Amino acid sequence: MMVAVLFGSLTCSAQTSTTEVLLETTEGNIRIALYDETPKHRDNFLKLTKMHVYDSLLFHRVIKDFMIQSGDPNSKNAKPGQQLGTGDFDYTQEPEFRLPQIFHRRGCVAMAREPDIVNPEMRSSACQFYIVWGKRFSSADIEKAQERLDTMTHGRIKLTPEMIKAYKSVGGTPHLDGQYTVFGEVTEGLNIVERIQKAETDDFDRPFEDLRILRATVTKDISNKKQK
Repeated sequence: MMVAVLFGSLTCSAQTSTTEVLLETTEGNIRIALYDETPKHRDNFLKLTKMHVYDSLLFHRVIKDFMIQSGDPNSKNAKPGQQLGTGDFDYTQEPEFRLPQIFHRRGCVAMAREPDIVNPEMRSSACQFYIVWGKRFSSADIEKAQERLDTMTHGRIKLTPEMIKAYKSVGGTPHLDGQYTVFGEVTEGLNIVERIQKAETDDFDRPFEDLRILRATVTKDISNKKQK
C-alpha cells in the first residue's frame, strides 16, 4: 500500500510558484500552488492533471489530525468497502527534498511512496499524493518529534528554529521531513481539507462516505501562458 507513513491559506514566501491546480471536490474547492523548487514533481503533477488522471478519484485514505490522501487510479470505480492504496503507474519519481525551506507544515502537498524496506531511495509514487493536516506542537512535542526523526533518519534531519516556529504556530507532521517530497501547498480551501480529515473511516482509513475529486484543472501555468 502506498502510504504517507503513520508515525484559510498558508503561503511559504520562501518558495516560488508559477503553476497552480484546482481540485473541485465533493466537499468544496482546494487550490494548490506547485513549487518551482521541485520541478520534476511539479511537472509530473501538471502532466497527470492535464491528462485528467485525478478526475473522479477518491480521497481513499484519511486520518484525522494527520493527512488526506488521493491519487489511486483504482479508486475511480471502487466498490463500497474495497481496500485501496495499491494503484499506481509504472514509474516512480526521484526525490526532491528541499529542507529546511520546504517541509511538512499544515496545508503542504507531498507525494506518497512505498516503504523504505522496498524503496530505500525514497522515490515518490507516480500519482498518489497527500495533503498535510497534522497538529500544532508544544515544546515537549517538538523534542519528541526530533527524537523520532533522529531514530528514523539516523540523525540526518534536524528541525531548524524556523521549522519549529511553524510547527508550533501552524502545525504539521515533522516526522515525515526529509523522507517524502513536499512539492506544493494549499492556497485556498484549507477548511475543506480540515473537513475531509475529520471523516469517519473504516479499518483501512477509507471514508465510509465517498469523498471525491470531481475534477482537477490546471488554472495557472506561466510556462504555457495559461491562467484561469
